[in-house]
Amino acid sequence: MSKEYDPPMHTAEHVLNQTMIRLFGSGRNFSAHLNRGKSKCDYHYGRDLSEAEARQLEEEVNRVLALDLPVTEDFVSPAEAAGLVNLAKLPPEVKADPAGRIRLVRIGDYDLCPCIGAHVSSTALAWPFRLISHSFTEPNLLRLRFKLGPGL
Repeated sequence: MSKEYDPPMHTAEHVLNQTMIRLFGSGRNFSAHLNRGKSKCDYHYGRDLSEAEARQLEEEVNRVLALDLPVTEDFVSPAEAAGLVNLAKLPPEVKADPAGRIRLVRIGDYDLCPCIGAHVSSTALAWPFRLISHSFTEPNLLRLRFKLGPGL
């Protein structure tokens, strides 16, 4: 079973999530709508980003995507997966494949997470990234909207 997300957007979402963790300690998004034209991710975060932080985020996501990192998958036992990643976001019906293994998506040495969706084979295929807006609403909801592709 695979989510019907646009593969380049889905790959960019993984990089965005890891960048939010590394730059701002936010954790991964709790909600996402990933469409070919534009996408959004929602984070539990206590405030909006400043314009300087938003530009820093956009620049870092683009830097990582431009590295042309391989996007690969591994299937591991639930016990092994639990030792590597947080499994809380996976719906119960997709906790494991028919052989009882969890699918982990790895983006070079930058990100690793459980995932059921389609991805591109390399981060360079999900580039460039443009943060088109960001907003904050109480309680603790930071929304990031973004697009991908040349000519942005």
